[in-house]
Amino acid sequence: MTSILAIGTQKGLFLATSDDDRRSWRLGSAHFPGHAIYSVAFDTHGPSPRVLAGVDSSHFGPSVVVSDDLGATWQEPDHAPLAFPPDAGVAVERVWQITPAGPVVYAGTQPSALWRSTDGGLTYELVRGLWDHPHRPEWDAGYGGQAVHTILPHPTDEQRMLVAMSTGGVYRTSDGGETWSPANRGIKAYFVPDPWPEFGQCVHKVARDAADPDSYYAQNHHGVYRTTDGGDTWESIAGTLPTDFGFTMVAHPARGGTIWNFPLVSDGQRQPVDLRCRVFRSTDAGDTWQPQDQGLPGDDYYPVVLRDAMCTDNGTPAGVYFGSRAGEVYASRDEGESWSTVVSHLPDVLCVRAVTL
Repeated sequence: MTSILAIGTQKGLFLATSDDDRRSWRLGSAHFPGHAIYSVAFDTHGPSPRVLAGVDSSHFGPSVVVSDDLGATWQEPDHAPLAFPPDAGVAVERVWQITPAGPVVYAGTQPSALWRSTDGGLTYELVRGLWDHPHRPEWDAGYGGQAVHTILPHPTDEQRMLVAMSTGGVYRTSDGGETWSPANRGIKAYFVPDPWPEFGQCVHKVARDAADPDSYYAQNHHGVYRTTDGGDTWESIAGTLPTDFGFTMVAHPARGGTIWNFPLVSDGQRQPVDLRCRVFRSTDAGDTWQPQDQGLPGDDYYPVVLRDAMCTDNGTPAGVYFGSRAGEVYASRDEGESWSTVVSHLPDVLCVRAVTL
């Protein structure tokens, strides 16, 4: 059994491997050095695992590259794989999310748009239903940009999907992307005149429950929420967290009700609460939360964990991983009970994804 951890940073993509049940890791050299990697994914639906990465070049613009041999070689397109039609009047600025879903691969970009690929992530077409939504002119840019960063296809109904963006909020479709409706009832947006708007919320990340496909968990710009009706209504689950601000939200890959979060003080003080490096886990769908810090730094800790810089793998027990803007990556092979350092002194960690083969 081999586990692979993909680490997207401000200056390249790094792949780490473990052959001893995630006890130790070997880190390879940087792929695409000097380029920011905001999104990475493993697609295991085909005959061999495919790695997909969103490469952000300051010279050539954003692109998506793929590898079918775990990074030994890469397929780089000779033209932009994601390009708006001429009538859109805009250009893709960044690929924030790549989500394989069976024979289809989805991508989310800045500006907020959803894209669909039917050739394994080599080329993409714009999902016009979301792009042409009448709300789009009113979606504003959050601090990190205005982008679709969460894509959650339904596991059993290919017509259903939930996406989230900053800012704009949560939207969902039940007809394969032809039409979309906002799903933000109960999510507060304290920064606008009406704090309970139909749309316009600044969502940071949404995760789906492993046991109930209609249950989701959201980390917002001040606010942690749960829905059990597919997004019809949301309720706060921030009660026993030390703060309701943060970027991450990760769900257990196989067990319902188990989620992880990395709280920060506030939008004004983007640092861990009490300057302690702690992951918080809930095993009761957010009703209660417990800190997990065994093996993590004990001194004053300032770095931030970004929205896609925490993930789980598909191992048993599940592995949990996170990376910080200080270039540190930590791994747990026992669902957060204990942690070890995978690597230190990398560039800013923007995203992590893991898989066990």
